Amino acid sequence: MASEPDPAAPLWRAAQGFRLLSCLYALGFQLAVNDDLRHPTVTWALFGVLIAWSLACAVAYLKGFGRRKAWVLAEVLVVILLVLSTDLVASPAWIAGNQSWPTTLWATNATLSAAIQLGPPAGMGVGLLVTAAGAVLKGYFDPNLGRQATLVIELAVGLAVGMAAQTARRAHAELQRAIRLAAATAERERLSRQVHDGAIQVLALVARKGREIGGETTELAQLAGEQERALRRLVSSGLDEATGGSVDVGEMLRGRAGDRVAVSVPPDPVLLDAAVAGELDAAVANVLGNTVAHAGPQARAFVLVEDLGEQVVVSIRDDGVGIADGRLAQAAAEGHMGVTKSIVGRLESLGGTAELTTSPGAGTEWELTVPRAAGDV
Repeated sequence: MASEPDPAAPLWRAAQGFRLLSCLYALGFQLAVNDDLRHPTVTWALFGVLIAWSLACAVAYLKGFGRRKAWVLAEVLVVILLVLSTDLVASPAWIAGNQSWPTTLWATNATLSAAIQLGPPAGMGVGLLVTAAGAVLKGYFDPNLGRQATLVIELAVGLAVGMAAQTARRAHAELQRAIRLAAATAERERLSRQVHDGAIQVLALVARKGREIGGETTELAQLAGEQERALRRLVSSGLDEATGGSVDVGEMLRGRAGDRVAVSVPPDPVLLDAAVAGELDAAVANVLGNTVAHAGPQARAFVLVEDLGEQVVVSIRDDGVGIADGRLAQAAAEGHMGVTKSIVGRLESLGGTAELTTSPGAGTEWELTVPRAAGDV
C-alpha cells in the first residue's frame, strides 16, 4: 500500500533550497575569515563535516526518511556542537567580534527542520537554543535587539514556518475528508438505487399484502413496514457515520422509531464518535430485535437517550413477557450468543457497560452506557 503523501513536502523542498544557500554563504564566510582563525586547518576539517552533514540532511528530508523527531534532534545537536566548536579554532578576540564560524544563517537550518516537523513551539524552542549557543560562545547575551536581532529572527522563523506546516497538514486532512465524502456519497447513491429497486419495494409489497390478508400475517406486515421505513431512512440519511468525525446519536436512534418502538431524545444533538455511535446503534438494534422476537406480539419498546456529559446512556424498556431466570445462561450454553456478544460484548469493547433488568411478566430493561471521548463535543 502506498504511503500517505506528506502535505509538508513543499516546505521540506524549500528548506533544502535554503540549506544550499546557507552552505554557500558559510563557504564564502570561511574563505574570508579562515586566515584569521587560530587553527585554520582544523576549521576546514570541521567545514567538511558541515558540508557532509548538510548533504545527509538534504537527502534525508527530500527522500522522507529523515522526517522524524529523532533525525531533527540529531540535526539540532550537530548544529549546536559546530557552533560551540568555534571556541576551539578561534581566539577570544575573534569570537567577540564575529559570529560563529558555521554562521548563524547555516545554524537556522535546525530551526527550520524543527518547525516543519514538530510545529511552531518546537521551532521557536530550537531558535532559542541556537541563540543560546551563540551567547554561550561569546560569554554574554546582548539584550540590544536593534544591534543583535538573532533572537527575534530565530523566533520569527520558527513561528512562521511552523504555522505554515500546520496549515498545510490541516488543509490536507480536510481535502482527504472531502474526497472520502464524495466517494461515500457516490457509493450511497448507487446502493440507494439498488435497494430501492429491490428490497424496499419487496418489503412494501409484503407490508401491503399482509395487511390485506389480515390474521396471522398482520404481525409480518408490521415488521415488513418497519424495515421498509428503516431502509428508506438509511439510504436518505447523512454521511457522517461513513466519513468519520462526530455524529448525533440521538438522530441516529430516532430512525429506530416505528409502530411498536417509541424513541425519546434530548432537544440538543448528542454527539459521539461515528464508530462508537455505529456500535451503539447496532447494540440497540439487537435489543429491539430481541423485543420483536421474544417479548410477545403486543409488546412495545421505549428508547430513551440521555446525555450525561462524560457519558451517553441509552435505556431500552419493553412491556413484554420478560426473561425467565436462567434463560440467558441456557441460551449461551446452546450457542445463542446474541446477548453475550452483540450487546454486552459490543458495549464492553467500547469501554462501556450493558446492564439488564428483567423478570417474568415484567418486561425487560437494558441500560447501555458508553464513555464520551475528549473530542466529542
